[in-house]
Amino acid sequence: MDAAVFREPRRRFIPIASRAGAGDMAVLEFGPAQRAVDVVFVHANGFNAQTYRALLAPLSAGLRVMAVDQRGHGSSRLKADPAGRRNWLDLRDDLLALLKTLDQAPVVLAGHSMGGTVSLLAAAAAPEAVSGLVLLDPVIMPRAMALYAHLPWTSGALWNRLPMVRGALRRRSVFDSREAAFTAYRGRGAFKTWPETMLADYVGGGFVDREDGKVELACAPAWEASNYAAQAHDPWKAMSRLRVPARILRAETGSTCRVGDAQALHRRYPKVTVETVPGSTHFLPMERPDLVREAIFEMAT
Repeated sequence: MDAAVFREPRRRFIPIASRAGAGDMAVLEFGPAQRAVDVVFVHANGFNAQTYRALLAPLSAGLRVMAVDQRGHGSSRLKADPAGRRNWLDLRDDLLALLKTLDQAPVVLAGHSMGGTVSLLAAAAAPEAVSGLVLLDPVIMPRAMALYAHLPWTSGALWNRLPMVRGALRRRSVFDSREAAFTAYRGRGAFKTWPETMLADYVGGGFVDREDGKVELACAPAWEASNYAAQAHDPWKAMSRLRVPARILRAETGSTCRVGDAQALHRRYPKVTVETVPGSTHFLPMERPDLVREAIFEMAT
C-alpha cells in the first residue's frame, strides 16, 4: 500500500440534520469521486480530518475514503456547546446523520481514540449502515468505571477534576502563526513520536485565522475538555450489539482501550478482535501508519 499513488483530497461541506443540531460537516475525500464511499474515518479528540492525510492518501488508489471533522473540530460548521454534556451521543448522532445523507451501501467505519468509540456507538445503533470497524486505540474504560460514569449523579464537578480535563482547559489556543504553533509542538509532549508531516497536517487543519492576523485552535479548549469529561455512554453495550466485525488495534503503552484480555473479550463479544501493537503508544496511527492502513484496506475489500 505504501507504493500507491497519492491523490490530493477534496474538501467538501455536507449538510446534515442531526439530533444534536443541524449544520455543515466538513470532510476530506480521497479516491475516485464517482465511486461509492468505502471508508469513513473519524479523528481523535482535539484533532481533525487533515491530521490523517498521510495515513489515508495511499488508500485512494483503490478506495474512496471520507475523513470527517467532528462537531467542534476542524472546519465543520456545527454548534459546539460544552455546557451540560454527559456523553458522546451527539457525535454518534452526527455520524449517523452523515451516513443517512450518503444514502448508499454500508461503509467501513475507522476511527482513532474518541473517533473509534464514536464509530463503535454508531455501528451498534445503525448496523445496516456499517460493514465493519477498525478501531485504533478507542477510548473504552474498564467495565466497572464505564457503568459508574453512566450513573446520573457522576457528571459535573467529579469528571471535571480529571487531569486531562484540566490540561485541556489550560491549553494555549492562540499563536502568532501556524508556523509558530508547529515549532511549539514539534518533538514535545503528545507530539513527541509524530512524523513532522503529520504534525504539519494537524496544524494545517486544526487552526482558524483571526482578524488580528493570529491563528486560534479550531477545537476550543472547553470543547476538548468536555469530550474528556463526558463519559456517560456505554461502549461495552455497543460491543454486545455489534453485527459486523470489529478489529481493535490497541497501543502497548498508555492505551485508552482498557478491555482486558483479548481472548476473553473475543469469547464474550465474538465480533470483536483485539491486537496489541508492539512498541506503540496511544498515537499508533502516527507511529504505525503502515499497519493501520493495511487493517483498513483489508476490512474494506
